[in-house]
Amino acid sequence: MSGELKQDHYRVKPVEKDTATQYLKGRGAQINTRNRFLKNEDTREHIEAIDDWIEVDVETQFMEEYAKGIVNKVDSPDVGMYYSMNPYQGCEHGCIYCYARNVHEYWGYSAGLDFERKIVVKKNGPELLRKFLMNPKWQPVPISLSGNTDCYQPAEKLFRLTRRMLEVCLEFNQPVGIITKNAGILRDKDILQKMAAKNLVSVLMSVTSFNEDLRRVMEPRTTTAQQRLRVIKELSEVGVRTGVMLGPMIPGLNEHEMQRIMEAAAKNGAIFSAYTFIRLNGAIKLLFHDWLYKNFPDRADKVWHLIEKGHGGQVNDSRYGVRMRGEGEIAELVRQQFIKYNKKYHLNEEDWSLDCSQFKRPGEQMRLF
Repeated sequence: MSGELKQDHYRVKPVEKDTATQYLKGRGAQINTRNRFLKNEDTREHIEAIDDWIEVDVETQFMEEYAKGIVNKVDSPDVGMYYSMNPYQGCEHGCIYCYARNVHEYWGYSAGLDFERKIVVKKNGPELLRKFLMNPKWQPVPISLSGNTDCYQPAEKLFRLTRRMLEVCLEFNQPVGIITKNAGILRDKDILQKMAAKNLVSVLMSVTSFNEDLRRVMEPRTTTAQQRLRVIKELSEVGVRTGVMLGPMIPGLNEHEMQRIMEAAAKNGAIFSAYTFIRLNGAIKLLFHDWLYKNFPDRADKVWHLIEKGHGGQVNDSRYGVRMRGEGEIAELVRQQFIKYNKKYHLNEEDWSLDCSQFKRPGEQMRLF
């Protein structure tokens, strides 16, 4: 039946009109999917369910964690980073498509609503970073902030872990690449300017749509697209290499905006760009399907089938080099647009890299490479 998604022993169906008033505004996910690592758990997989269920607090909860490590080696060869550090796990932005949702299951939570309202805060992140950089075995390469959840999500305004980690990086002259979709990064413009003067930082600003109605449901607690363009402009003006991330491109929802986004980003100072094609791995398949049919019942079938066409009949692909670009006519059309507008708006023309040669530990002479 159209609009139904079978997964193991349960299915997700589009919400009916008489239950639409129960939609949780300000949240991307509307349900908690099962955690594949837990044998016993309370899970509400349908908002209209009448099972024995105690509704939990929908407000965001911050759980302070003293982690054992903060820098992680990235083994995936197609993500463009060597190491990443994530001061927060879970993300209040609530982007329904976020691949990081699945990681929340390792913490014992659901990839659904739990991901957005149970935020793990690594309070000792800056101290762990300092310890990591002091290790004489560390051979400096750029570290990404963040490779998983957004380091400038709303929690950063309260905990300021990202800023403190940037201060450590500046002290060591450790290069950093940042990806975010939150204008809160401008709070740290002063330190980013200092790092940029040494070619130690670059920023990739994620922009997925100029349609505010779409953004409000797809990325409910994020900065507006106009504010993201302001970030690109202000950071570029103080010398920070800034680019635009168009990801993910979703056929039937936002892929037609690619030219407009790239043009606007370039006019505001972006010099490089990247994109991904939507893929729905793990629990995200269920969450996105539920979200899609609740928010866009008029086009949900079309969008779902277009995503399938971009992945050989599936909505996910785990093959390196293919999984984030897709394949087939739809994915190729998106790729060709990306190539065309990169050239038209002079993006990705400059061959550059962050400078690792200035790295030094406190008390030692600067390295010469």
